[in-house]
Amino acid sequence: MSDVAAIKELVEKNNALKKEIAKVIIGQEQVVDQLLISIFTGGHSLLIGVPGLAKTLMVNTIASALGLGFKRIQFTPDLMPSDILGSEILDQNREFKFIKGPIFSNIILADEINRTPPKTQAALLEAMQERAVTIAGQHYKLDMPYFVLATQNPIEQEGTYPLPEAQLDRFMFAIELKYPSVEEEIMVVKATTSDKKPQINPLFSAAEILGIQQLVRRIPVPDKVVEYAVKLVHSTRPNVNGASNYVKQYIDWGAGPRASQSLVLGAKAFAAVNGKFSPDIEDVKAVAHGILRHRIIKNYKAEAEGISEEDIINKLL
Repeated sequence: MSDVAAIKELVEKNNALKKEIAKVIIGQEQVVDQLLISIFTGGHSLLIGVPGLAKTLMVNTIASALGLGFKRIQFTPDLMPSDILGSEILDQNREFKFIKGPIFSNIILADEINRTPPKTQAALLEAMQERAVTIAGQHYKLDMPYFVLATQNPIEQEGTYPLPEAQLDRFMFAIELKYPSVEEEIMVVKATTSDKKPQINPLFSAAEILGIQQLVRRIPVPDKVVEYAVKLVHSTRPNVNGASNYVKQYIDWGAGPRASQSLVLGAKAFAAVNGKFSPDIEDVKAVAHGILRHRIIKNYKAEAEGISEEDIINKLL
């Protein structure tokens, strides 16, 4: 199949996939779009939202609709790295045998990732970066495709261990979930308080998703679009030559090169699911908030004046 035909097929299957997800998830279209773009590019996502916004249900539904294996890990202060990765046990024949942990699946939901100490967070982050884990000197490859979708509660900060910036940078998207509108919430309540349980049909196979990831990487990008993405990321950095007064005034640290790579990949996937054969600057802008939101570290002046990361990104765009 040619790439042009493959993109046309992706548009159709993506629309069918969103209809399948909408059987369970009401509203939150932008969140679903960003999650699917991160999956089609092989990136990881961090979902930020208050309890009760169906973060777990959304990830579970997407995994079912994609026909992928799914495991949920509830992060708690006493969680150990071996609880995620697995451990060696002595079997009946007095030989060591490796029992795989929940990390060995296609989609991992890391629920409330900031509730566990850095040592345990780090165990997950090696898997995210290397798509492999090392246990007792043995190297184990993870099942592909492989995604970590982590959730974080923005309200309760008591007893949490915020993710360091270097670790946050491993997530392609940071996606904020907003409260539903009154109309959406009425639909949610009606749907969840009846005895009807929608049936989710798997529409993809693991091989098809790996094929889509390769297709996205083959999509050509005009030089001016790459240049725009890199300049946008560059404009977030207060300590470089030519930094604007606005950025120097409100930002402590800007985004690194991984943000430029994510912007270009995200723009390619966004263009593809919308039936375009090459991304333009508008496609970069469409994915910019989710990609830059967690990579900009604002200073006390921005906090004091109530300036959010969204405000800064809007200004830079």
